[in-house]
Amino acid sequence: MIRIFNHYVSKMAFILLLVELVMLLASVSVASAIWVSDGQGHFRAENLYVSSLTFALVIIFSMSALGMYQHGSREGMRTTLFRIMPSFALGFALLSALIAVRPEMYFGRGVSSAIFAIGALGVVLARLVVFKSAESALLEARLIFIGSGSMARECMDLAGSKFGFHQFKVVGCIPVAGEEGVVHEACLLPMGDSLLTMARKYEASEVVVTLSNRRESGFPTRELLECALGGVRVIDAATFFEREACQIRLDSLQPSYLIFGGGFDQSFYRATSKRLFDLFASVLVGLIAMPVMLVTAAAIRLDDGGPVFYRQERVGRDGRVFRVLKFRSMHKNAEEGVPTWATANDPRATRVGRIIRTLRIDELPQIFNVFRGEMSFVGPRPERAYFVDELAREVPYYNVRHGIKPGITGLAQVRYQYGASTQDAIQKLQYDLYYVKNNSLFLDLLILIDTVQVVLMGKGSR
Repeated sequence: MIRIFNHYVSKMAFILLLVELVMLLASVSVASAIWVSDGQGHFRAENLYVSSLTFALVIIFSMSALGMYQHGSREGMRTTLFRIMPSFALGFALLSALIAVRPEMYFGRGVSSAIFAIGALGVVLARLVVFKSAESALLEARLIFIGSGSMARECMDLAGSKFGFHQFKVVGCIPVAGEEGVVHEACLLPMGDSLLTMARKYEASEVVVTLSNRRESGFPTRELLECALGGVRVIDAATFFEREACQIRLDSLQPSYLIFGGGFDQSFYRATSKRLFDLFASVLVGLIAMPVMLVTAAAIRLDDGGPVFYRQERVGRDGRVFRVLKFRSMHKNAEEGVPTWATANDPRATRVGRIIRTLRIDELPQIFNVFRGEMSFVGPRPERAYFVDELAREVPYYNVRHGIKPGITGLAQVRYQYGASTQDAIQKLQYDLYYVKNNSLFLDLLILIDTVQVVLMGKGSR
């Protein structure tokens, strides 16, 4: 993994993106050569280089929006083809809309067909080569875990689920005296040699410390130092989860990790860039979505004759309460009384409400909260004060998420299902803490791209 503006990115995914960008740019040159050599004429595009780069970037965006750079399983030829077809279809639609505004970028029907065909073939070949390379043992990260308790078990499960871009080989666990072991005995390494000797013997590239209590007499401080000095990377479980799952796990979190771990950028530059980004994104999305918003407003009014908008108090930055604006998706007076979590197939939702909640259209009016400075476009979702008070009492570090403005979309929204319980709130908080700690304009852009996939696929809606 590499860090770009504090966010962890898979090396193989980054390499794949660069290779595919080159292949897509090359497809324009190849199609140009074929078209001219056949005597069928020249490109109609007035600026070949700008048009080529636009084509490549739009296709890369489309593949990113449909999750082709984030996957949890190895891809075969059939899966790759099925994932490329909708991505290129989305790319074609976006390019068509762009050409309608800038017709000088049009290549011509025959050339465009050749470019798309050659580009799709190049992407398939690039993925087959990169995925085969990723399966090589030379690129496999070998791990040794210090500890054999529940945290070690969770780290092993996470390492075992990392297929595709970043793969691990779990060498085993080294038990520590005084810790209750839950890892299967077959996963325990035989003791006797020093930790550095064992790491070299098993060719481990990393040692992950999963112990929560580091003050016990059995904690191998000296041996871990020897590993670090001997060239074997040593990290703790909190760092492992932050790097591999984009989570700051509450069960492995020490207060010192948040205090001394860096991040939490609240500088003037970050605040200014985020505000400008919020305004630009809100204007852009508002203009694009205006027809959809008008149709939605009319549909809500025709459905039951009730009000179009719904205002509800939510908790924002530093605990300040504000009124969030949404399209009404539930029956009138549906939330009178004690607040309750939304459920799957919520009976309180109207016919139109079920549709707009699935497509996340009900969230669009919140761009006006962004204009007023109460929200950002990207950030932790604002919660109702009733639930905030309840969760703050039960969940440690819950109020840390109020260190920045809440958002219309966020990391938890694109990585986790709709929250409908305290346990769901804990899972989402772990993503929110990662965002609060590592937020940047780069991460905001990635979350917005992932949001496209969530909206198109209707993931996590209720």
